[in-house]
Amino acid sequence: MDASATGKRRLRIAFTLFLAAYGFVCLRSPADYGWLDSLDLAVHESGHLVFGFDGDFLQFLGGTLMQLLVPATFVAYFWRRGERYAATVPLWWAGQNCWNIGVYVRDARTEELPLVGGGEHDWSYLLGELDWLSYDQRLGWGIHATGVVLYLIAIVGGWYLAARDQSPDI
Repeated sequence: MDASATGKRRLRIAFTLFLAAYGFVCLRSPADYGWLDSLDLAVHESGHLVFGFDGDFLQFLGGTLMQLLVPATFVAYFWRRGERYAATVPLWWAGQNCWNIGVYVRDARTEELPLVGGGEHDWSYLLGELDWLSYDQRLGWGIHATGVVLYLIAIVGGWYLAARDQSPDI
């Protein structure tokens, strides 16, 4: 293996370790505001605008949908291009988003989280419309668990792909 391939592999392994460590910090306290949460918030809020064309329910759901669709789009893009390692990074991001979404869903009944610009709580409205408000904790923890699975797949997959990478290009 040439020096370029070795450097690329080391860089990818280091980045995967960074994602694992940062993800672990986020996972321990997903309700704490982290540096990536500003981007997640912008994506979430734009989702309300993008999905606002078909009534209140879709508009309220749009923020969360966008938080999941944006990283999923990047996963699909890199996967289709054959860039498997690159696909693990937005997969990690999707997992991290699930932890935040889980916190938001679990807050549906208490509505203690501060909302941008005030207004109505997305998940209080959505679960209320579905008559599922009493399930906010179970749903929120289920979404959180989904995020943990995505995180683990991204970290294990990223590590595996980076460790076996033999290609010389970056």
